[in-house]
Amino acid sequence: MPGPTTTPDSLTDDDLAALSAGFEDAEPSEVIAWAADTFGSDLCVAASMEDALLIDVTTRVAPGIDVVFVDTGFHFPETLATAERVRRRYPIELRIVRENDNRVTDLWKTDTDACCARHKVAPFESALGEYSAWMSGLRRSDSPERADAPIVTRDSRGLISIRPLANWDDATADAYIAANDVVLNPLLFDGYPSIGCGPCTQRVAPGDDPRSGRWAGSAKTECGLNL
Repeated sequence: MPGPTTTPDSLTDDDLAALSAGFEDAEPSEVIAWAADTFGSDLCVAASMEDALLIDVTTRVAPGIDVVFVDTGFHFPETLATAERVRRRYPIELRIVRENDNRVTDLWKTDTDACCARHKVAPFESALGEYSAWMSGLRRSDSPERADAPIVTRDSRGLISIRPLANWDDATADAYIAANDVVLNPLLFDGYPSIGCGPCTQRVAPGDDPRSGRWAGSAKTECGLNL
């Protein structure tokens, strides 16, 4: 991808709010095209390997983009296999980042916030140090906490956070996935509508909140990457 044409510091919060509002009726491809033109090689996609929906949409506009996936050391085998399928299927540069040799294998049992911070957020933030902007597949329909998520904003790191799929509802996402044979994590068909690390993700009963299996039994709803 070409070099960037702007930096996060050159965009004010008012600029970002105006951009976000202007994209409310835009197709995700338009948002991605703007992001790629603006940030070029300083732009990446964050992927959880729950599905490759954003990756599929993005590579039609910006093939060769960097995709960052955090290997926490606690993923389901199916999630790691999905990452490899995505690597083979799409024209991307897949970057798998991890905390190297400092994994605390039982931290999730006593402090899930600390576990996420150490094994997921910290390596992700280290990887983001090479970029000015990043895109995620966050959608407002994911959960009540995400219902008002802007399409373009500045995150707590000072980077530009872009959610091209924010205004897609489940029906729109499902239709695109079916029409384009998007790579999906097989756990989605085994009772896991939202997939995190193995120790902290449970199956969800039909009709329950899709994210209720994440950190079940606690008030925790986010790992810290997006919000």
